[in-house]
Amino acid sequence: MSPDEEVALAAPVYVVSGGIGTVGEQIARLALSQFEETDVPVIIVPNVRESQQVIEVVQKAASNGGTILHTLMETALRRELMRQARDYNVVEVDLVGTVLSRLATAFGKDPVGKPGLYHQRRATHFDRLEAIEFTMRHDDGAGVIDLDQAEIVLVGISRSGKTPLSMYLAVMGWKVANIPLVKDIPPPKELLQLDRRRVIGLFVDAEQITARRRWRQRRIGVSLGQRYTDMNAAEEEVEWAKRLYRRQGWAMVNLTDHSIEESADEIIALITRWFKHQEGK
Repeated sequence: MSPDEEVALAAPVYVVSGGIGTVGEQIARLALSQFEETDVPVIIVPNVRESQQVIEVVQKAASNGGTILHTLMETALRRELMRQARDYNVVEVDLVGTVLSRLATAFGKDPVGKPGLYHQRRATHFDRLEAIEFTMRHDDGAGVIDLDQAEIVLVGISRSGKTPLSMYLAVMGWKVANIPLVKDIPPPKELLQLDRRRVIGLFVDAEQITARRRWRQRRIGVSLGQRYTDMNAAEEEVEWAKRLYRRQGWAMVNLTDHSIEESADEIIALITRWFKHQEGK
């Protein structure tokens, strides 16, 4: 028998997982890399949730001399695999049981025993990063060319709180764009072409708008014009914005004296109702 034939007949390593098996596979390949001139097939057995699946993989390993590495989180299933392996004289290596046991002792609490949580949390983390990146690219009217990819579009006149609210929603995982509105200047055509139920019109009482604009002007040390900080002008802009919202059929949210958290909750409720409506069609 040639060396090539011996390599081809090497007994496999089965990676048994309640999830997709990525962690177990990485550990298996890392360990096998330490054995030179040894080419061992690594067979991933994912989404193992039932005893019958455990029995089948153990029987396969028994038939070809394979070894089982497992990352099963469910205690009962893990014990079943170990019992079956013992009955069939199959070598099994528990990659998580000891770790979970030691951590349970250290933390004084039992693990939840649910597979896939690590990848769910990683997916959530990256979804939030993507939402934040999208929102930053679409701040203050930027990126209107792909405005239709936004889950939420906030519109409002200057100092109505669009940017901080957008970023707060982004941290929660929503892709948000915000568009500034200027009285007597038509909004971008891309905005007017959106489904109206994705657009939220923000407004704040003229008194607060004026106070915010005066504070901003002092902070930057540059005059932005008399109308920018004039109360009557602010009242006209607020009323103009409300008329635009009603004409376009956009939902309106009053941010006056409301925290970002309260405003975000209201916006999410509006958008979620729209998504549920779509799913029910």
